[in-house]
Amino acid sequence: MEQVDPVMEAGWKHALRDEFNKEYFRELKLFLLGEKKKYRIFPPGKLIFNAFNQTPFDRVKVVLLGQDPYHGAGQAHGLCFSVPESIQKPPSLINILKELKSDLGYDEPKHGDLTSWAAQGVLLLNATLTVRQNQAGSHQNHGWETFTDAAIKQLSLERMGLVFILWGNYAMAKRSLIDTSRHFILTSVHPSPLSAHRGFFGCRHFSQVNNFLRQQGTDEINWKLP
Repeated sequence: MEQVDPVMEAGWKHALRDEFNKEYFRELKLFLLGEKKKYRIFPPGKLIFNAFNQTPFDRVKVVLLGQDPYHGAGQAHGLCFSVPESIQKPPSLINILKELKSDLGYDEPKHGDLTSWAAQGVLLLNATLTVRQNQAGSHQNHGWETFTDAAIKQLSLERMGLVFILWGNYAMAKRSLIDTSRHFILTSVHPSPLSAHRGFFGCRHFSQVNNFLRQQGTDEINWKLP
């Protein structure tokens, strides 16, 4: 089979270079080719690696982990929890923005596009990078998790002083990939309406991130959405 060569920011491409020709990634590519013949897949192909392209490897300051892309038409654009400006905000994102207002006092924005966070160094990474339309979790356990775990491991190994935000049990299970002697981890329940009232609201993670970055002598994140 021809070499798998995703369009990806150069620093990430170098950091993950060993993954692209592993057997699991070849099988993942074949799986996706088959899926695209039968189903509508999100996000669009050019946005599958959007998180990596919006946040270069050497500029990552914060890692926010999600599980799966949104599976409704027009929602997914390759950044976890984020939707394009024209798309209605999903419930978990509404709760994230409520906590942001409570923590830092910012008015809740009219849109849910988090690209400005990504541009400042917040890697908005889903564990699975694609999904079938209207079928949540449909691309889990086909190789994406191995790939995104490798990305987390590379950040843990090659960078220092990053903040990893792990919301919910799925994200918290990734804790074992992170060297806690080199990085800072924030955890809470998931912002979903099913769990947000059990500890997500009031976690003040946005201000905690900036406090930690400031202590490291790193520029803070402007969490206010434009």
